[in-house]
Amino acid sequence: MSLDLLKANVGSTFGLSVDGRIAFENEPAPLPGPRLFLSGCRAGNQVVLRHDVGAATVQAAEALVAREAPWFDAAADPTCLDDLITLLGREAPVESVSRSLIYRLPHDLTFPADLRILRSDTAEGLGWLANLAQAGMPQHLLDAGFLGEGDFWTPWCVALEGETIAAMGFAARIASCAAEIGVYTFPGFRGRGLAAAVTAAWSGLPELADRPLFYSTLITNLSSQRVAARLGLPAFGAGVRVS
Repeated sequence: MSLDLLKANVGSTFGLSVDGRIAFENEPAPLPGPRLFLSGCRAGNQVVLRHDVGAATVQAAEALVAREAPWFDAAADPTCLDDLITLLGREAPVESVSRSLIYRLPHDLTFPADLRILRSDTAEGLGWLANLAQAGMPQHLLDAGFLGEGDFWTPWCVALEGETIAAMGFAARIASCAAEIGVYTFPGFRGRGLAAAVTAAWSGLPELADRPLFYSTLITNLSSQRVAARLGLPAFGAGVRVS
Protein backbone atom coordinates (compact mmCIF):
# COMPACT_ATOMS: atom_id res chain seq x y z
CA MET A 1 0.00 0.00 0.00
CA SER A 2 2.80 2.45 0.85
CA LEU A 3 4.47 2.00 -2.54
CA ASP A 4 1.12 2.61 -4.24
CA LEU A 5 0.83 5.86 -2.28
CA LEU A 6 4.37 6.79 -3.28
CA LYS A 7 3.43 6.30 -6.93
CA ALA A 8 0.25 8.32 -6.45
CA ASN A 9 2.28 11.16 -4.96
CA VAL A 10 4.61 11.18 -7.96
CA GLY A 11 1.66 10.94 -10.34
CA SER A 12 0.06 14.05 -8.87
CA THR A 13 3.34 15.99 -8.57
CA PHE A 14 4.40 15.52 -12.20
CA GLY A 15 2.95 14.98 -15.61
CA LEU A 16 4.58 11.76 -16.79
CA SER A 17 5.27 10.66 -20.34
CA VAL A 18 4.19 7.24 -21.61
CA ASP A 19 7.62 5.85 -20.67
CA GLY A 20 7.36 7.18 -17.10
CA ARG A 21 9.61 10.22 -17.47
CA ILE A 22 8.94 13.66 -15.97
CA ALA A 23 7.33 15.71 -18.75
CA PHE A 24 6.41 18.71 -16.59
CA GLU A 25 5.66 19.88 -13.04
CA ASN A 26 1.93 19.45 -12.48
CA GLU A 27 0.86 23.04 -11.84
CA PRO A 28 -1.80 25.18 -13.54
CA ALA A 29 1.09 26.84 -15.39
CA PRO A 30 3.31 23.76 -15.97
CA LEU A 31 7.04 24.04 -15.23
CA PRO A 32 9.82 21.80 -16.56
CA GLY A 33 10.29 19.93 -13.28
CA PRO A 34 13.54 18.59 -11.77
CA ARG A 35 15.96 16.40 -13.70
CA LEU A 36 15.55 13.70 -11.06
CA PHE A 37 13.10 13.03 -8.24
CA LEU A 38 13.80 10.24 -5.76
CA SER A 39 11.16 9.44 -3.18
CA GLY A 40 11.06 6.80 -0.51
CA CYS A 41 9.01 5.32 2.30
CA ARG A 42 9.38 2.34 4.63
CA ALA A 43 8.21 -0.01 1.87
CA GLY A 44 10.80 1.08 -0.70
CA ASN A 45 11.94 3.77 -3.11
CA GLN A 46 11.26 5.01 -6.58
CA VAL A 47 13.04 7.36 -8.94
CA VAL A 48 11.80 9.28 -11.97
CA LEU A 49 13.93 11.32 -14.36
CA ARG A 50 13.06 14.09 -16.75
CA HIS A 51 12.38 13.36 -20.41
CA ASP A 52 15.60 15.09 -21.56
CA VAL A 53 17.97 12.99 -19.41
CA GLY A 54 19.94 10.48 -21.49
CA ALA A 55 18.86 6.84 -21.57
CA ALA A 56 22.20 5.57 -20.22
CA THR A 57 21.98 7.97 -17.27
CA VAL A 58 18.42 6.86 -16.56
CA GLN A 59 19.44 3.21 -16.57
CA ALA A 60 22.38 3.85 -14.24
CA ALA A 61 20.28 5.96 -11.87
CA GLU A 62 17.57 3.32 -11.66
CA ALA A 63 20.22 0.69 -10.86
CA LEU A 64 21.62 2.83 -8.03
CA VAL A 65 18.16 3.37 -6.51
CA ALA A 66 17.34 -0.33 -6.82
CA ARG A 67 20.26 -1.06 -4.46
CA GLU A 68 19.23 1.67 -1.96
CA ALA A 69 17.65 0.60 1.33
CA PRO A 70 14.19 2.10 1.92
CA TRP A 71 14.76 5.81 2.50
CA PHE A 72 12.16 7.68 4.53
CA ASP A 73 14.17 10.04 6.77
CA ALA A 74 14.40 13.41 5.02
CA ALA A 75 16.82 14.63 7.70
CA ALA A 76 19.55 12.56 6.01
CA ASP A 77 20.54 12.12 2.38
CA PRO A 78 19.91 8.76 0.71
CA THR A 79 23.26 7.00 0.47
CA CYS A 80 23.19 6.98 -3.34
CA LEU A 81 22.59 10.72 -3.69
CA ASP A 82 26.21 11.69 -4.35
CA ASP A 83 26.45 9.06 -7.08
CA LEU A 84 23.19 10.28 -8.64
CA ILE A 85 24.50 13.85 -8.65
CA THR A 86 27.72 12.68 -10.28
CA LEU A 87 25.75 10.85 -12.98
CA LEU A 88 23.63 13.87 -13.81
CA GLY A 89 26.68 16.14 -13.67
CA ARG A 90 28.20 14.27 -16.58
CA GLU A 91 25.40 15.59 -18.79
CA ALA A 92 25.05 19.10 -17.35
CA PRO A 93 26.01 20.89 -14.12
CA VAL A 94 23.73 20.19 -11.16
CA GLU A 95 22.29 23.50 -9.98
CA SER A 96 20.23 22.57 -6.92
CA VAL A 97 19.38 19.72 -4.57
CA SER A 98 16.51 19.89 -2.08
CA ARG A 99 14.97 17.40 0.34
CA SER A 100 11.34 17.31 1.41
CA LEU A 101 9.07 15.61 3.91
CA ILE A 102 5.92 13.93 2.59
CA TYR A 103 2.89 13.55 4.87
CA ARG A 104 -0.40 11.78 4.33
CA LEU A 105 -3.27 14.23 4.73
CA PRO A 106 -6.35 12.37 6.02
CA HIS A 107 -9.78 13.39 4.75
CA ASP A 108 -12.22 15.42 6.84
CA LEU A 109 -9.81 16.75 9.45
CA THR A 110 -11.07 19.26 12.00
CA PHE A 111 -9.16 22.11 13.58
CA PRO A 112 -10.59 25.05 15.57
CA ALA A 113 -10.64 28.38 13.74
CA ASP A 114 -11.69 31.80 15.02
CA LEU A 115 -12.18 33.16 11.50
CA ARG A 116 -14.79 32.57 8.81
CA ILE A 117 -13.72 29.98 6.22
CA LEU A 118 -15.10 30.06 2.66
CA ARG A 119 -14.81 27.19 0.19
CA SER A 120 -14.80 26.89 -3.58
CA ASP A 121 -17.58 24.29 -3.53
CA THR A 122 -20.19 26.71 -2.17
CA ALA A 123 -22.20 29.51 -3.75
CA GLU A 124 -21.01 31.81 -0.97
CA GLY A 125 -17.37 31.08 -1.76
CA LEU A 126 -17.75 31.48 -5.51
CA GLY A 127 -19.72 34.70 -5.08
CA TRP A 128 -17.05 36.09 -2.80
CA LEU A 129 -14.32 35.29 -5.35
CA ALA A 130 -16.32 36.91 -8.15
CA ASN A 131 -16.69 40.07 -6.07
CA LEU A 132 -13.00 40.03 -5.26
CA ALA A 133 -12.09 39.74 -8.94
CA GLN A 134 -14.39 42.63 -9.81
CA ALA A 135 -13.00 44.86 -7.08
CA GLY A 136 -9.38 43.94 -7.85
CA MET A 137 -6.83 41.99 -5.85
CA PRO A 138 -5.97 43.54 -2.46
CA GLN A 139 -2.42 44.78 -2.14
CA HIS A 140 -1.36 42.09 0.33
CA LEU A 141 -2.37 39.41 -2.19
CA LEU A 142 -0.47 41.18 -4.97
CA ASP A 143 2.57 41.43 -2.72
CA ALA A 144 2.43 37.66 -2.18
CA GLY A 145 2.18 36.96 -5.92
CA PHE A 146 -1.57 36.34 -6.23
CA LEU A 147 -2.38 38.38 -9.33
CA GLY A 148 -5.95 37.35 -10.09
CA GLU A 149 -8.73 34.85 -9.47
CA GLY A 150 -6.84 32.31 -11.61
CA ASP A 151 -4.29 32.04 -8.80
CA PHE A 152 -6.97 30.51 -6.55
CA TRP A 153 -6.21 26.96 -7.65
CA THR A 154 -9.37 24.89 -7.35
CA PRO A 155 -10.42 23.44 -5.03
CA TRP A 156 -9.57 26.09 -2.44
CA CYS A 157 -10.62 27.50 0.89
CA VAL A 158 -9.81 30.82 2.54
CA ALA A 159 -9.89 32.14 6.09
CA LEU A 160 -11.25 35.70 6.40
CA GLU A 161 -10.87 38.25 9.16
CA GLY A 162 -13.68 40.61 8.33
CA GLU A 163 -13.24 40.94 4.56
CA THR A 164 -9.45 40.46 4.66
CA ILE A 165 -7.92 37.22 3.46
CA ALA A 166 -5.75 35.88 6.26
CA ALA A 167 -4.83 32.42 4.94
CA MET A 168 -5.67 30.08 2.11
CA GLY A 169 -5.36 26.44 1.12
CA PHE A 170 -5.46 25.39 -2.53
CA ALA A 171 -4.69 22.48 -4.85
CA ALA A 172 -0.98 22.88 -5.49
CA ARG A 173 -1.08 19.53 -7.32
CA ILE A 174 -4.13 17.60 -8.45
CA ALA A 175 -4.60 14.55 -10.66
CA SER A 176 -7.00 11.62 -10.81
CA CYS A 177 -4.60 9.57 -8.64
CA ALA A 178 -4.00 12.07 -5.79
CA ALA A 179 -3.90 15.72 -4.73
CA GLU A 180 -1.55 17.87 -2.66
CA ILE A 181 -2.36 21.03 -0.77
CA GLY A 182 -0.54 24.33 -0.98
CA VAL A 183 -0.96 26.64 2.03
CA TYR A 184 -0.23 30.32 2.49
CA THR A 185 -0.75 32.50 5.56
CA PHE A 186 -0.35 36.21 4.92
CA PRO A 187 2.00 38.34 7.04
CA GLY A 188 0.25 39.75 10.05
CA PHE A 189 -1.85 36.63 10.55
CA ARG A 190 0.87 34.08 11.20
CA GLY A 191 1.27 32.14 14.44
CA ARG A 192 -2.49 31.76 15.02
CA GLY A 193 -3.01 28.26 13.64
CA LEU A 194 -4.71 29.49 10.47
CA ALA A 195 -2.60 27.34 8.15
CA ALA A 196 -3.75 24.28 10.10
CA ALA A 197 -7.35 25.49 9.97
CA VAL A 198 -7.45 25.95 6.18
CA THR A 199 -5.60 22.66 5.68
CA ALA A 200 -8.24 20.87 7.73
CA ALA A 201 -11.05 22.61 5.84
CA TRP A 202 -9.45 21.73 2.48
CA SER A 203 -9.21 18.06 3.45
CA GLY A 204 -13.01 17.92 3.67
CA LEU A 205 -13.80 19.31 0.21
CA PRO A 206 -16.07 16.87 -1.67
CA GLU A 207 -14.02 17.14 -4.88
CA LEU A 208 -11.11 15.49 -3.04
CA ALA A 209 -12.99 12.67 -1.34
CA ASP A 210 -12.07 9.94 -3.84
CA ARG A 211 -8.29 10.39 -3.94
CA PRO A 212 -5.37 10.26 -1.47
CA LEU A 213 -4.22 13.63 -0.17
CA PHE A 214 -0.69 14.76 0.63
CA TYR A 215 1.03 17.61 2.45
CA SER A 216 4.70 18.17 1.61
CA THR A 217 7.30 20.63 2.82
CA LEU A 218 10.98 21.30 2.36
CA ILE A 219 13.19 20.02 5.17
CA THR A 220 14.23 23.64 5.75
CA ASN A 221 10.65 24.93 6.20
CA LEU A 222 10.19 24.58 9.95
CA SER A 223 6.99 26.64 10.09
CA SER A 224 5.33 24.29 7.60
CA GLN A 225 6.46 21.31 9.66
CA ARG A 226 4.81 22.90 12.71
CA VAL A 227 1.53 22.95 10.78
CA ALA A 228 1.88 19.22 10.15
CA ALA A 229 2.60 18.66 13.84
CA ARG A 230 -0.45 20.71 14.91
CA LEU A 231 -2.65 18.53 12.74
CA GLY A 232 -0.96 15.31 13.80
CA LEU A 233 -0.28 14.37 10.19
CA PRO A 234 1.24 10.92 9.78
CA ALA A 235 4.78 11.00 8.41
CA PHE A 236 4.83 9.06 5.18
CA GLY A 237 8.10 9.47 3.34
CA ALA A 238 10.79 11.70 1.93
CA GLY A 239 11.74 13.16 -1.41
CA VAL A 240 14.82 14.68 -2.99
CA ARG A 241 14.89 16.82 -6.14
CA VAL A 242 17.99 17.29 -8.27
CA SER A 243 17.86 20.06 -10.88
